[in-house]
Order: sequence, then structure tokens, then C-alpha cells
Amino acid sequence: MSLNSLITIDNMWSSVERVADILLSATVFYLLIVVMVRVSSKRTTGELNNFDWIITVAVGSLAASGILLKDISTLDAAAAILALAFLQFITTCWVQKSDFASRVFKAEPTLLTHRGQFLEDAMARTRISREEILGALRAKGCLNLDDANWVVLETNGQLSVIPKSDRAYEEVETVSNVPAPKQVT
Repeated sequence: MSLNSLITIDNMWSSVERVADILLSATVFYLLIVVMVRVSSKRTTGELNNFDWIITVAVGSLAASGILLKDISTLDAAAAILALAFLQFITTCWVQKSDFASRVFKAEPTLLTHRGQFLEDAMARTRISREEILGALRAKGCLNLDDANWVVLETNGQLSVIPKSDRAYEEVETVSNVPAPKQVT
């Protein structure tokens, strides 16, 4: 056996102390994240917008680093997670109270179809395909594209299907915050 293969085999096994450290750190992070999610409300685990998703990935990465990496202490990683949770809380409060913050931190919903017509510019800008829109229509039981007045890409990445009706776009309250392309109004 070569020296390299012995080093690789040796690295596969941890000491009892290292395994105990990992188990203790994993328990600490598990409890920290459970408490953090409980305190920060359902928003943390509900339908995530882009910003929420980024924070969730960062928290997972920090927890994994604190559990497995020897040069990052559990306390350092926990402090970083708590800082992100605090900043997320402050940011969401600011977004609720400020139109400026809302524009900066939140994506706006995008109209993708209008009364049976694909809005190709909006689809290209959001990188949503016809197949994805047709899938959303199928999920809502629509047999044809014109069975829905509108399909909207929401801020959390979901596609909403507004059923067919005779009401004008400007008259529908649920799309009042969805900017309409010029050809729709």
C-alpha cells in the first residue's frame, strides 16, 4: 500500500472525541435552528421568496461549517446564524413599512399570460418556459391556455393561475400589484 492510500484510509476514521464534538455541535445547531424558526414565525419555512431562500441556504451552510469544520467554533457559527436571523427580522420589518425597502429586497410579481396569449417578453425576462406555464394550468385543471385570464409569476417563484372571467385587468384586486405590459391595459 502506498503512503497516499494509508493517509486516505486514516482520514476516514475520526477519534471518539471528534465524533462527540460533532454530535454535540449538531445538537446545539438543531436546537438553535428549531428555536430560531419558532421565534421568527412561519415565514421562515413557508413559501420563500428569493431573499428568504438565500438566508436559508446561508444558515444551513453556517450550521454545517460549525458542526464539521475544526477551524470554525460552534459559538462562531451560532453567532453568525443569530446575526443573519436578526438581520432577516429587521429587513422584513423594514420591507413591511417602506416602499423603498420593498422595491430593493423583494421581486415584483410578473404577468406571463393575458387572456390566452403568452407574454413572450415577460417569459424571456423571467426565464419561464411555455411548458412551465402549461404545467401550472394543468395543475389548476385548465384544459386550454385561454381557460385562464392570467398566469402570474409570484415573488416566491410559484405560478398563480387566475381563472377566466369577464372582468377587466384593472378591475381585479388580486392583480393590482402586478405590473401589466402595455398591450394588456
